[in-house]
Amino acid sequence: MSMEGRVQSFQAVTRPLGECRPAWKVLRVLANTLGLKDFEYNSTEEIKDKIFNGEKPSAVVWRSLNNNMKELVEIQVNIKKDGLQRIGEVPQYESDPIVRRSPPLQKTKYNIRPMARMCAEQIAALGLVEGDIVLARQDKGSAILKVKLDNHVAKGCVRVAASHELTTGLGDLMGDIAIEKASPTDYKPYETMMMEAI
Repeated sequence: MSMEGRVQSFQAVTRPLGECRPAWKVLRVLANTLGLKDFEYNSTEEIKDKIFNGEKPSAVVWRSLNNNMKELVEIQVNIKKDGLQRIGEVPQYESDPIVRRSPPLQKTKYNIRPMARMCAEQIAALGLVEGDIVLARQDKGSAILKVKLDNHVAKGCVRVAASHELTTGLGDLMGDIAIEKASPTDYKPYETMMMEAI
C-alpha cells in the first residue's frame, strides 16, 4: 500500500539469486510444513484475492485501514513552549524501502539533503545567514545542518526532514527544537562527511 493509501502491486524486476524464493513462498512452505490451513497459494494474485475477498480494494482500505476515529479518546493538550518548533516530514526518497536502496534514485537531483529551513525573519532573529552551519538539538539528539531560506515556513518554526542519516538522532517530527550556530568542533565531522559525499 502506498503512502496515499492506494493498493499497488508490481512485477519483480529480476529473478531471485540462486535458490532464493520470494518471502510469501517461504511462508507458504513453512505453513504447509506445520500443517496450517489456508496457505495453499500458487501466486500473489491468489493471495490478493483472498485478502480482498472479491471486493474492490479501495472499499476494503476505506473500511478497515483508515484512520477515522471509532470512539472518543481523551486528548492531552500541551501548551507550546517558547522557542522554535520543528516541522518534519519523511521525504519521498527516504520513505519506501525499495527507493531507499536504489543507488540511481538516491543520486537524483530531487533527493535533497536535510537542511534547517526557516523564513528570512527567523534566520535574522537567530543571527544567521543562509548557508550557515547550525547545530540542531531535539530531545537527547542533535544534527549538523545547513541553513536554507524558505519563506513558506512560519516564524517560530524550523523545517527539518526526517528518515535521513543526518537527522536520525533528532526526536519527534513535530516538537520543540533548538538551533544554534555550529562551532568549528561541531562542524568538522559534517565537513568530512560532505567531502566524502562529493
